[in-house]
Amino acid sequence: MAMQLSSSAFVPGGAIPRRYTGEGEDISPPLQWTAVPAGTQELALICDDPDAPTPEPLVHWVLYKIPPQITALPEGLPKTSQLSQPPGAMQGKNSWASGQTIGYRGPMPPPGHGVHHYHFTLYALDSPLNIQPGETKKNLLKKMEGHILATAELIGTYQR
Repeated sequence: MAMQLSSSAFVPGGAIPRRYTGEGEDISPPLQWTAVPAGTQELALICDDPDAPTPEPLVHWVLYKIPPQITALPEGLPKTSQLSQPPGAMQGKNSWASGQTIGYRGPMPPPGHGVHHYHFTLYALDSPLNIQPGETKKNLLKKMEGHILATAELIGTYQR
């Protein structure tokens, strides 16, 4: 069985509730996953928006060093580079240039820009990463090269 990623807050392809957006409370949604492959040493998660009017997808969340026995994240993780829960987990930089640049930032597409698709991608890794808190998506992906056992994706939508 392939690794699966889901949320109790929205269905795959469905609208992300306002609570988890920049127009709402801007807190991370609850996520859960199943079928993590044997041999997984760590998990990582990236959320980005390829529909953003930017040269590269807008990065909403970078989370890594998630212990492999963890199977869910509660809503509203603190917006700090190091987390106590899940133990040892770290967060990286989002695409915001100022304000809250570490941790989750919710959907806030330009008004009238249409439906944006937010890709939450979970990575199962075959070895622990030698990585610091506050990394960028680009650096995380580079460190994960050659170590990805499996991925799972959940896409949510939002428009203003």
